Amino acid sequence: MTYCVAMKLDLGLIYMSDTRTNAGLDNISTFCKMKTWEKQGDRVITLLSAGNLATTQAVVGILEELNHTYSQSLHENRTTLFTAETLFQIATLIGQIVKDTIRNIAPGQQNADAFSASFILGGQIKGDVPRLFFIYPEGNFIEATKDTPFFQIGEHKYGKPIIVRAYNPAMSFEEATKLLLVSFDSTLRSNLSVGLPFDLLIYKEDTYVKGIQKRIEKNDPYYTNISDLWSDALKKAFLQLPPFYF
Repeated sequence: MTYCVAMKLDLGLIYMSDTRTNAGLDNISTFCKMKTWEKQGDRVITLLSAGNLATTQAVVGILEELNHTYSQSLHENRTTLFTAETLFQIATLIGQIVKDTIRNIAPGQQNADAFSASFILGGQIKGDVPRLFFIYPEGNFIEATKDTPFFQIGEHKYGKPIIVRAYNPAMSFEEATKLLLVSFDSTLRSNLSVGLPFDLLIYKEDTYVKGIQKRIEKNDPYYTNISDLWSDALKKAFLQLPPFYF
């Protein structure tokens, strides 16, 4: 499984993803689930993926191939990540690729769900505001709004409560990073299929270049400190709650 989050802030967009692809006592591997394409001064596009690794990598590979054919002027009229005029067009493109990929990998199979994958698409194209989309395995998608300012894919149930309680669109990138680390730490402690390292990416609105990009390793001192302090804070908060009486 996996865990990925993307949030809209007043300042821009922030993304975080784990890197675990297999989990077991003797079978643990990692793979980057965050891909970013950049055309400085014009657009920055980021894609987070969860689900079957073969499916997610096939989708990314097809997007790369479309970009390559465009750069070689082989299909000038074809929609690509670099020719689309809006993020909506890109979400439509990726949705179709996802649907076609799953159908081609598992034609007529009853266990087609084993090949399913979901994605979070985010970014900004010049002339538009930063946008976020959740793309389902069926190819359809929804866009983030003020009511749904963040998306999660993968093993999200353990890390969602803290985001719901603490998210504020006016928070700084530093505060948002802290919030996501607490969310990921809660998920990691509850589910073996999510694991370090974590990938972090920040995009500041109207810059059209990738912002800070960082991989947070297991021995990262800030993450270790946050994890310990959060555990202590929860224990103290629990002890401060009024007692229950029968």
